Amino acid sequence: MDQMMAYCGVMCDKCPAYKATVDNNDELRKSTADKWSKIYKNDIRPEQINCLGCRSGNRFYYCQICGIRACSIEKELAHCGECNSFPCSKVNVVLDHMPSARKRLEACGKK
Repeated sequence: MDQMMAYCGVMCDKCPAYKATVDNNDELRKSTADKWSKIYKNDIRPEQINCLGCRSGNRFYYCQICGIRACSIEKELAHCGECNSFPCSKVNVVLDHMPSARKRLEACGKK
């Protein structure tokens, strides 16, 4: 499994939060915060857009408290695709906006 794949199937290195952090791009932080605030109906501020990936110690604020990540770690899964309950309501919150993540998890899911 690619180490840049988050538990939810998002490719961290393709994520705008990761790109904004690596490139130290404040414009991308702001546009990402605005977009995610609308999508997830939450107040996300540009200064919260700092992340080096789901599996790193430097994660985007909401990824630090992510129920998907916590569930996968608790179940000792590499990602949600390995779970017997996949897809569940927790991961569908992300997958509804990221069809490529759904396909990725389905492709590398339970064997």
